[in-house]
Amino acid sequence: MQDLLISYLPVIIFIGLCIVIGLALVVAPFIVAFKAPDAEKLSAYECGFNAFDDSRMKFDVRFYLVAILFIIFDLEVAFLFPWAVSFGALGWFGFWSMMVFLGVLTVGFIYEWKKGALEWD
Repeated sequence: MQDLLISYLPVIIFIGLCIVIGLALVVAPFIVAFKAPDAEKLSAYECGFNAFDDSRMKFDVRFYLVAILFIIFDLEVAFLFPWAVSFGALGWFGFWSMMVFLGVLTVGFIYEWKKGALEWD
């Protein structure tokens, strides 16, 4: 039983180290941060316009297009890394399924490009 508990010692040390680092990162800004609040810093800001205007006002759709672009590249990275790690075991089916996935992402990217989401005037 003693050997079994000793085998978990690295995990316990790792968890303890994570807790210490996490707490240090949470507490450090309260200790070392420069505190000089002003009206501009404390005001609400949302998506490029004031949050206290009319809720039915028109705003640029490019904010949503940038969000879609972020999701496209985020999904691509999230799925490409595990696919690349296990590429040898997947065979041709894994290769072509990833090519279909990348094709769908490419269509989304071309859509954003044609809509002008990549051009900020």
